[in-house]
Parts: sequence; structure tokens; C-alpha cells
Amino acid sequence: MRHRKAGFKLGRDQEQRKALLRGLMIALIEHRKIQTTIAKAKAVQPEIESLIALAREDTPHARRMALSRLASKKAMRELFSFAPEQYAGRNGGFTRITKLGPRLGDAAEMVVIELL
Repeated sequence: MRHRKAGFKLGRDQEQRKALLRGLMIALIEHRKIQTTIAKAKAVQPEIESLIALAREDTPHARRMALSRLASKKAMRELFSFAPEQYAGRNGGFTRITKLGPRLGDAAEMVVIELL
């Protein structure tokens, strides 16, 4: 039984899932908009929202915490360059998911997740 087991498994074990979410977060920070499946977008959305909320306070501790989640100094610097001023007056809802329709190969539901 899966009672009280929150989160998406995405058909991967823990290490692969962590690497996948890390890669999606880095791509989203660098490109501001990515196209992916709906399950992956819904899995990465809370992670990136908490990361942006962390980046709004530009302290050394917040930078270390973001670097431990991202493992990319370039993405961490870029996040801290735009997040404090762009999301200063916003309490949440930093991302948007827009449905695109089924993918041609396997009919997986595709979406665009973007930073607002």
C-alpha cells in the first residue's frame, strides 16, 4: 500500500530521479522555459518554487543551499541574479504549466513549464 507516500516516482530509483529533477531545474533556470511531460513538470514544479523562494533572500547560506540542490555554479549564479528583483513582490506561483497535447511517438501528454 502507498498510504502517505507523497511525490512522483517517475519510473526511476531515487538517484536517477534526483538527477533528473536536478537537470530539469538547471535547464529551467538557464532557458526560463522547457518542454517536458506533464508528470515531470508536476514533479519539478514544487522543487523550483522552493528554490526561487530561497533565492529571494540573497544570503551566503541561501546560496550554499541552492548550490547543494542544483550542483551547478552557473545556474546558481543566474538564479540569484534575476530572482531577488524579479520575484520580490510575489508570494508564490513563480512557474506556469501550459498543456501542448500528446507527443507523436508515444502519445505522452506534453507541457511547457516556464518561469513567470
